[in-house]
Amino acid sequence: MASLDRFRVVGGAQLRGEVRITGAKNSVLKLMAASLLATGKTTITNVPDIADVDIMADLLTRLGCTVVRGQDQVTIDVPAVPAHRADYDLVRKMRASINVLGPLVARVGKAEVALPGGDAIGSRGLDFHIKGLEALGANAHIEHGYV
Repeated sequence: MASLDRFRVVGGAQLRGEVRITGAKNSVLKLMAASLLATGKTTITNVPDIADVDIMADLLTRLGCTVVRGQDQVTIDVPAVPAHRADYDLVRKMRASINVLGPLVARVGKAEVALPGGDAIGSRGLDFHIKGLEALGANAHIEHGYV
């Protein structure tokens, strides 16, 4: 597919109807992490019913948020000052957990997020999170398996 410039549909019938496209996991997980940037409720719709969404919901709950899952949506209520530490027991389950790092630094002024899976920071492409935080003036470093 990557080499195709276009799709060609051949047929004698006019196309019509509706198609429901499910939400994209990677987008939803980033939006859930980004909800930490604002106090109060954020509702995300078209959320897929997958385990990673549940894991991110658990992580946000541990950070002090109230998370309510409904049919195809999630509502996240962020407290005025969320917790700043994302422990390994949850972060190890999903690499996307690292996406809470930036929003926590922005909101709380500090963050401690376990390295997903305990990997060395450079081996799996997580170093851009540290470089990004440093470019914005944060003092970011790795200590005892946490950024």
